[in-house]
Amino acid sequence: MTQSNVLKRICMAACWMLPFATVFSVTAVAQSGPYKVETHWKIGGEGGWDYITADPHAHLLYIDHGPRVDIVNTKTGKVVDAITRLKGTHGVALDDEGKYGYISDGRDNAVVVFDRQTFKTVATIPAGENPDGIVFEPVTKTVWAFNGRSNNVTVIDTRTLKVVSTIALPGKPEFPVADGKGVVFDNIESKNSIARLDAKTLQLTATWPLNDCESPSGLAIDRAHRHLFSVCHNQKMAVTDADSGKTLANPTIGDGPDAAGYDPVHHLAFSSNGDGTLTVVNAASGKFDVVQNLATQRGARTMSVDTATGRIYLVTAEFGPRPAVTAENPRPRPAILPNSFTVVVVGR
Repeated sequence: MTQSNVLKRICMAACWMLPFATVFSVTAVAQSGPYKVETHWKIGGEGGWDYITADPHAHLLYIDHGPRVDIVNTKTGKVVDAITRLKGTHGVALDDEGKYGYISDGRDNAVVVFDRQTFKTVATIPAGENPDGIVFEPVTKTVWAFNGRSNNVTVIDTRTLKVVSTIALPGKPEFPVADGKGVVFDNIESKNSIARLDAKTLQLTATWPLNDCESPSGLAIDRAHRHLFSVCHNQKMAVTDADSGKTLANPTIGDGPDAAGYDPVHHLAFSSNGDGTLTVVNAASGKFDVVQNLATQRGARTMSVDTATGRIYLVTAEFGPRPAVTAENPRPRPAILPNSFTVVVVGR
């Protein structure tokens, strides 16, 4: 991620400036909600991170961690393997057969395919510039890698592991989702909108504006009720009708959001926020009201929902003191403390 990565890093720096009163008020709200922080899994290592992907059936968590993907057993909280020799990972997509996984390696302008039994790399497929958000589309058996710098999407046939199309987009793409019926949606960060793409015809079929939403990043979907949830950098979640493109609601979320999630069992939407909160939105009532702002940990802005257990996994690290502002570096970032990288486990 180019622009969004900058926003993330600014968020991490800004979080150090939050008043303690805000933290206390968030904690008070958290006590009345259905979720709590259950535990922390220490992963360690160095470098930044991006999206994480839960595999509920295999009880695994794939964590994009700089030039590698850490693989964590969700029953034990232990790292069981890693996919290495990458350059700069962003996301992981999983096919529906349990066979392959697909990593968007942004710094290598490629999608790396790995075997989900051995975790060995089986192919490297050229993509556009800085592939970022990535999703598997089950109807056409394709993987869609959204390229953040070239403003297009690379479509890969999972049966041949070949590129079948490159589709131009109306702006800088962010996170995508598939509706399971042959349609792929993607947030267009630079245009405050959602792109709708037909996986069968390989065509961009609509671009819908997101009302009251600035720089949308994370995106989640309620496939049964046809709702899309975009998290926005003006502390709003834009709820969109997936058929008409109409904005249905804009509940207020935490600061510095990056990922969105949805629990189809409890009908809840989530926003993980860099200010150290997890916002929980009730999607069942039609009002899309906030039911909880759970205190998690500063910088925990990406997450994945485990649909088998209902758990939510977030990742973050500890940071050193914020350096002084200088003319050369007007927005200094606190350094990530070595070996402090952690999974925050949230449950009901």
